[in-house]
Amino acid sequence: MSSASTRPSTLPPSGSTPSRPHRRRRRKRLTPDQAERRAMRLGVLGSLLFHALLLTLTYGSAGLGLLPGFSLPWQDRRAEVPALRVVLNPAPQPSADPVDAASASDPAKAPSPADATTPLTLLDYAERVAQQREAAAAQAARLEAARLQAARIEAARLEAARRAAARQEAAQLAAARAAEAAREEARRQEDLSRQAMAARPEEPQAPDAQQPHAEAAQREQEPQRTESTQQAQAQAQAEAEAQAQAERQAQERLAMEQQIALARQEEAARHAAAQAEAARLEVERQDAERQATAQRQEAERLASAQREETARQATAAQAEAARQEAQRRAAAEREAARQEAERIASAQREEAARQAAAQAEAARQEAQRRAAAEREAARQEAERIASAQREEAARQAAAQAEAARLEGERQAAAQQEAARQQAAATSEAARLAAERQAYEAQREARLREIGRQLNEEADRREAAAAAAQRDPQASSLRRYRLFGRTDPNAELIRYAEAWARKIQMNMTFEMVREAAKQAHTQPVVTVAIRSDGSVESITFLRSSGVPALDEAIPRIVHSQANYPPFPPALAREYDVIEIRRTWHFDVAVRLY
Repeated sequence: MSSASTRPSTLPPSGSTPSRPHRRRRRKRLTPDQAERRAMRLGVLGSLLFHALLLTLTYGSAGLGLLPGFSLPWQDRRAEVPALRVVLNPAPQPSADPVDAASASDPAKAPSPADATTPLTLLDYAERVAQQREAAAAQAARLEAARLQAARIEAARLEAARRAAARQEAAQLAAARAAEAAREEARRQEDLSRQAMAARPEEPQAPDAQQPHAEAAQREQEPQRTESTQQAQAQAQAEAEAQAQAERQAQERLAMEQQIALARQEEAARHAAAQAEAARLEVERQDAERQATAQRQEAERLASAQREETARQATAAQAEAARQEAQRRAAAEREAARQEAERIASAQREEAARQAAAQAEAARQEAQRRAAAEREAARQEAERIASAQREEAARQAAAQAEAARLEGERQAAAQQEAARQQAAATSEAARLAAERQAYEAQREARLREIGRQLNEEADRREAAAAAAQRDPQASSLRRYRLFGRTDPNAELIRYAEAWARKIQMNMTFEMVREAAKQAHTQPVVTVAIRSDGSVESITFLRSSGVPALDEAIPRIVHSQANYPPFPPALAREYDVIEIRRTWHFDVAVRLY
């Protein structure tokens, strides 16, 4: 009371001050995080209240029939075995008492209304609801499949209609192009006739004589133009009839497909209805069996409870009640979690269906836009082609006229040039014949002189070779001896290495493979090479001790001849180079 009495003294006078904290709180609630947390708290509180109300529902209570009723925890505090425990225990054995069996089978001897008011267990009710939901979900899936099939058929029909419209438009464009081509052909024929008449040599005729000829030519060309126009029209009409026939066939096929699809949908709907009815009857039968089993078990439980009621203690009743409450709460929490999961899954399915519908609508609009763009592009392309054809026809007509004029001038000039060239060709042929005879005589003399010089050079070379073989030191050629692989002249070293690589890299070991298997020493051989790459001589400074191997070395050297000629700088200094190398045979020929 003291706090209530002092409260008015602590508040400020009425004005804007009391509402200021309220406005601050309102601004804080506007933030997204606080609003989300507040909504979450309210949702959790509402869910708890709803599930608490759901847990108080009872089925089969007296006075309400099949409708559920409410029962509060403090209304029924009996110390008895709960229904949940009966469901979890093994199934009872059939009673051997004929009286009990008769009472269970005979409706007239069923338990009293007090016993029939026993509520169903929560698990039985949840199982029945789950079965009903599964049946409803299966029915919804079948209906959705039928709807999708109808949507696909409708899309196919629209696509066929669009293609038919496109084909009809293409036929119209083809007919227009054919008519335009016929008109262009007629104009071209007329221009050609006019050009032909203009190209004829003019003859002195009276104006009255020229006019009948022009009229006669026009009358002759008129049937041709009429016939070409009629042919173009007939072709366009035939294409239009063929297009119409194809469209009728497509529409008939589409109608047949729609009828088949409708029949399939009706059959699917009947099948789904039959399955739903069978599922409902099965659920009702199972419910009846569960109720009968529950009533029989409840009768047995009541009899046992009455026999054991005097032996139970108050503490046991309180412990059992606490345990029942804990089990009920655990079951309620599990049921709440399951329902929440089902709600989230349902929301996800609805969101997925909505997104799929949005995507389908976007795809349809995009297809329509593309079709319109394609039609517009086709129309513009047709107009461009027609314009280009007209310009090309006019250009070709002008080009033909110009070509005819130039051809006449060219033929006249060609005749004059041919006469002039024929006279010049006669004199030129005589002059060329005389020059050719003189050139042949000079060429024959030069060839004889070259042959004579070559023969003299060959004779000198053979004489020098014979003299070198008799006494290499007595030759007048410029010689140089290369021992090993080092020398101040780098050009000489490069040439000797190239000569050695040619012998080593060209599979020459096959010539000495068998002889190299015998015991031998490494021979030392000097090979003299001329400036043109020919071999002058081969000299053994040390034999291998195997005659076959010594005979094979000259064959190897001569098999790779001729060798490259000396470079220009080396040829200016030497005529012959003597290369001394040690020959080694293992798996190949190696020169050191």
